[in-house]
Amino acid sequence: MRWEKLELSNRFTAETSVVVDGRKSGPGPGKRWGHTCNSIRGGRFLVVFGGYGMDNCQTNDVHIFDTVKQTWSKPVVKGNLPSPRDSHSCTAVGDNLFIFGGTDGKVPLRDLHIFDTSSSTWITPSLRGEGPEPREGHSAALVGKRLFIFGGCGKDNSSEVYYNDLYILDTETLVWRRAVTSGTPPSARDSHTCSAWKHKIVVIGGEDASDYYLSDVHILDTDSLIWKELSNACWILPARAGHSTVALGKHLFIFGGFTDDRNLYDDLHVLNLESGNWTKLVAAGEGPSARFSVAGDCLDIRKGVLVFIGGCNEHLEALDDMYYLHTELSVENEQDDQRQEKLSLKKELKRKCQEQCFPTGLQINDKETRKQVTLPKMSRTMPLPYYGQAAAEQNNSTMIEFKPCNDKMFEAKVTEAFRYGYTIETNINGKPLRGVLFSYKQGFADSANSNLSGMAEEARVENGCQPKLKTTGDNSHGKKSTSQDSLTETDIASESNNSNPPGAPPPRKINETSGMSTDSVPDSKDNGTHEPSTSSREVPTEDMSAAAKVSVARSPNQDDEHL
Repeated sequence: MRWEKLELSNRFTAETSVVVDGRKSGPGPGKRWGHTCNSIRGGRFLVVFGGYGMDNCQTNDVHIFDTVKQTWSKPVVKGNLPSPRDSHSCTAVGDNLFIFGGTDGKVPLRDLHIFDTSSSTWITPSLRGEGPEPREGHSAALVGKRLFIFGGCGKDNSSEVYYNDLYILDTETLVWRRAVTSGTPPSARDSHTCSAWKHKIVVIGGEDASDYYLSDVHILDTDSLIWKELSNACWILPARAGHSTVALGKHLFIFGGFTDDRNLYDDLHVLNLESGNWTKLVAAGEGPSARFSVAGDCLDIRKGVLVFIGGCNEHLEALDDMYYLHTELSVENEQDDQRQEKLSLKKELKRKCQEQCFPTGLQINDKETRKQVTLPKMSRTMPLPYYGQAAAEQNNSTMIEFKPCNDKMFEAKVTEAFRYGYTIETNINGKPLRGVLFSYKQGFADSANSNLSGMAEEARVENGCQPKLKTTGDNSHGKKSTSQDSLTETDIASESNNSNPPGAPPPRKINETSGMSTDSVPDSKDNGTHEPSTSSREVPTEDMSAAAKVSVARSPNQDDEHL
């Protein structure tokens, strides 16, 4: 984990700045605190709005940072602009930013504005329902299409009022409602943070009406509207307010803030929401100085990159620096970890027995353990063709081309025919082994099942004799099928001592480790035979010294593709 300070060299003058795509290139937002920053379009752009700026007053400017070009621009906006403010909330809902409340320096605000980042247009929506009282220092979080507003500080006549109420805005219908919650809610506070995780919101820290600084963590289930306080006897976050919290999957990263006696923080902590554990982090590189009212967001969930900008120092001076935090975490890695299910002792014992019964490199697909079949010696993937109506729809499936580990042959038995081929099984050194042969021909299943149901008793193989596939309707003719394959089993020693009769197709090879066929047998059409056939026939194969069983019976003109 490391900090990276951005050295921006885009301090253009008004005379040299140009307008491109509705945005005027120029300097960044400059020194400010009480502002917001939001990552949009997959982290390509960072939008900074409002705050207390260099002119010692609030602003309503919008600045956009291009994270690829590393340049700032100021959009040429349309619509009715919100009044200048700081200590507001700004939440990204798709390409729109929902700005609520804040203060203009004199009174708290309760208006809501929407900034459409795709057209740089300000929208003043028509709202319905009971909305929050005017407030600043509140927090906001989005869960699905619902925007949650919690806490903050307002005014009643000339005295301050701290809130712990919760309001919900439906971002589609634009209807406010006051939530009726249960459980253990947070106390009234401002300068806290609120983050979304799955279907929950998480409130951390803040300052109450008695100027008492808080470190508690409260989690609201947004479906049941029940509050719960997160307790951890091992270690808790040092009390603070005015900090910044950025969510990265199940991790909440907390930076900065202040406490009593004008003590400011420059430390970094992370809360694991699944375990409930806090961890103090030490990142490499030059990090930000101690500050509060700093804005932050997540730029890249795949690479785990966070951004922090601006804030206020111990001398109450606004700051303009910008930092990346490379966490080296990602939401994708968390999802992989969640998929690795913890097993009970019984399930672990079952898996151990299965691994002992099956060859190395082959795991069975067990519903309880949820492990996928793995095959050794895999090469490239290739599209699996489909025929008929499903051809245009099912184009995402793939098959694995299997390369054999060796050329040893063994016997296998056909156990079932399904829509796209056969299942086979055998025993190697007393261990069961199953495999699959695929056929891409339309109507394969009906023909295969018909042949299997009418198949005569399996062929017997004697040493020095050629094995044959015997099926009903063929023995009286003694003719070769024009398109049949044989899945045979042989010993590597007999294979080296015996040769195929002239014109006989070579046998399929089945890898000992996987039980999968690896070599196609050409049709008899390719050997010059053109006699039509309406039923299954005998197919001669090479001489074998080991016993073999009948494995495949097929209808005419069927070719197999296989793993």
